[in-house]
Amino acid sequence: MAPVRRSTRRTPRHTPDHALQEPPVTRPTSRDVATAAGVSQATVSLVLGDKWRGRVSERTADLVRETATRLGYRPNLAARNLRLGSTRTALLVVPALTNEFFARVYTGAARIAAEHGFGVVLYPSPDGTGPARNPFASARAALDGVIASSMAAGALEAIGGDGLPLVMLDSDPTAGPAAAHVNLAMADGMRQVTEHLLTLGHHRFLHLASAIDTWTFHIRAEALTTLLGPHTELRTVRAPLTVEGARTAMESALATPGNRPTAVICDDDVLAAGACKAARRLGLRIPDDLSVTGFDDLALATAVEPELTTVRLPAERVGEQGMTALLAVLEGTPWTAPDIPVQLVTRGSTGPAR
Repeated sequence: MAPVRRSTRRTPRHTPDHALQEPPVTRPTSRDVATAAGVSQATVSLVLGDKWRGRVSERTADLVRETATRLGYRPNLAARNLRLGSTRTALLVVPALTNEFFARVYTGAARIAAEHGFGVVLYPSPDGTGPARNPFASARAALDGVIASSMAAGALEAIGGDGLPLVMLDSDPTAGPAAAHVNLAMADGMRQVTEHLLTLGHHRFLHLASAIDTWTFHIRAEALTTLLGPHTELRTVRAPLTVEGARTAMESALATPGNRPTAVICDDDVLAAGACKAARRLGLRIPDDLSVTGFDDLALATAVEPELTTVRLPAERVGEQGMTALLAVLEGTPWTAPDIPVQLVTRGSTGPAR
């Protein structure tokens, strides 16, 4: 019987899939940054936590930041927040997400927040927050502070009782629980409007006022009354803050030809758009028969024809200062600042009194 020959060829063994995988890429740590920069981990923490001033030289701080960028280091925010008992999150409360002004406020606040490792959560409160809708009680542990517009009036009671650091935008600086206030120079904006119209020879005015009961609109009304002298006529009509609401109110106010104003001063560009619409429906020419002014300088101001004379409100700067103020409050630093300047932008909706 012939002997059985064994094959000398080896059968390759199966290699498990996990053995073929590349080793996981590890994220650089603060220790890696410290080693590469030749400093301690404590120094890295001070610099990247923006607490280095007075403790670390500017040259060392620059070196640490450059090294962190070169290595692609990103701080583990979750771990740091657990250590510090902080989420580095601010809540911005506004009356509506669809309002262009408050969208720009958010843009400014988010920009400053990002520069300091914070996030901003946007909360619209058009009708206020009742006990069943209060987002602050359940979210208390997830927030470091709140920035709120005075126009979100229904939310203020909920915020005030929650113990969170609060920065108020466009609100009465002498009232409420706020730790800081950020205001626009609304009274000065109204001064610029009235001086412009008086120079054009107007003496019969109609104030198309917002029906929203809030400090920012009260200030405009008070300033207008104070600025107009005894030789002028001023009538006030209130309207919802919508184009159609303003149009309806203005059509009623302008219905009697013998008692018509020569200039309409509106609390908002949206109201001004409604006023222009009402004037056209009544056969009035702007600005020949009626001058119209607004507030805000929204995109709408240049979409109407003629383009709207209005007061430009720097909304992004409001958001930037609001977030800056909150950061100061969280650091325990008193924060005060003068009112943010506003500017009259003269366009085609105003002209000499007829």
